[in-house]
Amino acid sequence: MKGARRAPESAFLARPWSLPYQPRPEVPRMRILSPRSVPFTCLLLVGSAAAQDAAAPAKAAPVFENGEAQVVPEFKNTKQWIREWVFVEAPFDSDGDGRPDRLHVDITRPRQTASEGLKVPVIYETSPYFAGTGPMNLSYYHRVEQELGAPTPARPVMQPIPWPGGEPGMIVPLHPGVARWVQRGYAVVHSCSPGTGWSQGCPSVGGPNESLAPRAVIDWLCGRAKAWKTLDGTDQVVADWCSGKVGMTGTSYNGALPIAAATTGVSGLAAIIPISPPASWYLYYRSHGLVRSPGGYLGEDMDVLFDFVASCEPKRRDWCIEHVREQELVQGFDRVHGDYNAFWEVRDYLAHLDAYTCPTLAVHGFNDWNVMPEHSVELYTRLKQKGVPCMIYMHQGEHGGEPPMSLMNRWFTRYLFDVENGIEQEARAWVVREGDKRTDATAYADYPNPEAKPVLLRPRGDGLGLGELGPGDAGTGSLTFVDDVAFAGGKLAAAEKSPHRLLFATAELKAPLHISGAPRVTLRLAANKPATNLSVWLVTLPYVDNPRKPYTSVVTRGWADPQNTKSLRESTPLVPGQPVELGFDLEPDDQVIPAGQRLALMIFASDREFTLWPPAGTELTVDLGATSLTLPVVGGEAALQKALRGDGR
Repeated sequence: MKGARRAPESAFLARPWSLPYQPRPEVPRMRILSPRSVPFTCLLLVGSAAAQDAAAPAKAAPVFENGEAQVVPEFKNTKQWIREWVFVEAPFDSDGDGRPDRLHVDITRPRQTASEGLKVPVIYETSPYFAGTGPMNLSYYHRVEQELGAPTPARPVMQPIPWPGGEPGMIVPLHPGVARWVQRGYAVVHSCSPGTGWSQGCPSVGGPNESLAPRAVIDWLCGRAKAWKTLDGTDQVVADWCSGKVGMTGTSYNGALPIAAATTGVSGLAAIIPISPPASWYLYYRSHGLVRSPGGYLGEDMDVLFDFVASCEPKRRDWCIEHVREQELVQGFDRVHGDYNAFWEVRDYLAHLDAYTCPTLAVHGFNDWNVMPEHSVELYTRLKQKGVPCMIYMHQGEHGGEPPMSLMNRWFTRYLFDVENGIEQEARAWVVREGDKRTDATAYADYPNPEAKPVLLRPRGDGLGLGELGPGDAGTGSLTFVDDVAFAGGKLAAAEKSPHRLLFATAELKAPLHISGAPRVTLRLAANKPATNLSVWLVTLPYVDNPRKPYTSVVTRGWADPQNTKSLRESTPLVPGQPVELGFDLEPDDQVIPAGQRLALMIFASDREFTLWPPAGTELTVDLGATSLTLPVVGGEAALQKALRGDGR
């Protein structure tokens, strides 16, 4: 579908730019009458309706063209915008002081919301980052050099985030992300998550208060909750300028919080656009029972992220550290076994979609090894099954990356302004093809591509060198390799031979091969120890190991704990020498493998970039006859055979 309709590139791409918040005086909440309105009072008694309309000054209002909100000249003057902050009362006390927490909320809105009584919808972003963060220093993370199943070594305490004091402030993104919405007739709202900045409470990294906090802000915007002018004051503030429609967006942690709010079923949350969001904190820090770090943050876990965002007043931090970080997070996340438990279930938004009805545009990069693409793909899949209006936009880049402004505009215009712009009839899925700009996507009927069919490939031959991978009969015999985390995955894939991995490749492709969906690997293996890591990469050969673009030859990856073959909730130690069978999905992808490449399956144990680092020496034996790769090929078996033959048949 290369010739299908493409999403246009945005003229308002956000740039990295954050400045300290500088409050501007609020425009008084009053209706400003025309100077001519009083003299005309007596004439209105006898004047015609047309004369009355001609006398009244025109009021500014949103304008729509081609299903999108347009820039309105009356909304463009940034000096006339109303800037204010309030403190919304939350329905919880998460810092143990016996009072409901108050949440710091920053507002930017057109002056006409005060001078002309204009009611506007809201674009809302909430974050634990708006008040500053801790040092980006891996020395504060958990050490990964440890035997599997052993207690987690203590980690150094992270340097505390400085507390600025003074008046309440917030580092808000003062880039076109604010201007592009306000000048189109929206208000833009930011809030600090509980336990960050001037928001009271404690960070919980996905705990219930982080779902209820944005709900409280939405409730206030819609007239159902209270807010105050100051943190401890009694002067109440109402959002009489809000239309009752709220949209949320954000990237990474900021993208998870719109999903969290939507799980509460809060009325007034009309649409969200989460970008690269952790839809499950378990999936962020674990993989099929295995302790696995997010890419680029080796050794990070829930307690590290707590320290990274805990920017609240120092007098509150000590209580939060003791009761939340140490008693809740550290006691609950289980870095020994990596099992799914009640702690993780609370923080798994995918497990709490019963009340979720919010139209969702999910956005992600296929090469995001921080928050991996399964988060958005799984969210989209489940919402689609529920009948929730949803769309997915996938690009070939790494972490973050907005879709085109035009698509975001149409999404929010439809659901926040109730403009029937036909977006429900547009393509359900957008995929940026290889070499295209991130904002230049190709439309598809769905994701995965509806034309993708599972094709079974089997490994054969000597994978310690380079074995074969293809359709046909199963391989015979077994192969043993030795775990050694000193060898990075890229080096193993590039090696002609290695005792530390198995590698099986197809014949060279004579024509491009399009895969769409999540490949699945099935294995029967035995280890000589009670625990082992298991890592699987799907790569292209010849392997290009480019440090600046580590995904160059990596098609997708996956990790699993062989101890969790029976249950994700309970590890069963391996019996040395006794085989177990397991199957799991690799990360979803949509990629056209070019002619001249070979597609290869690599099986190894410890992944230097993602897993714990046990001492070298664990032996893993793989039964080739019970090992396979199921590949989602667009066009199915016929397309694979065509790619291998290259004869057009």
